[in-house]
Amino acid sequence: QVQLMESGGGSVQAGGSLRLSCAASGSTISGRCMAWFRQAPGKAREGVATITGDSSTWYADSVKGRFTISRDNAKSGLYLQMNSLKPEDSAMYYCAAHTIWTSPCYSDSWRYNAWGQGTQVTVSS
Repeated sequence: QVQLMESGGGSVQAGGSLRLSCAASGSTISGRCMAWFRQAPGKAREGVATITGDSSTWYADSVKGRFTISRDNAKSGLYLQMNSLKPEDSAMYYCAAHTIWTSPCYSDSWRYNAWGQGTQVTVSS
């Protein structure tokens, strides 16, 4: 069973940057679909970015050009570099993985069967 743990959240001013990390343990996620989701209060969870085992990526239009998803299969790590942050990026950010599926990787939350507890990102104007 895969355990995922996020870190790197915090509070920043608009225009700032944060780098989220997700550490996987318990079972390999090497080569599997992984993704970042976020959920703001009162809103549905939304896909932010996905990455396949060979590092093909997808981004939501709202973060394209500002966020970069990456992975390190050797370290079982997933990352999200967030630049030019906006107040509307404020949310709880979750790391997700599918323990079997490798590609394509979708942005629907129901497709993922392993989740972290989340890390809070707050962007002030």
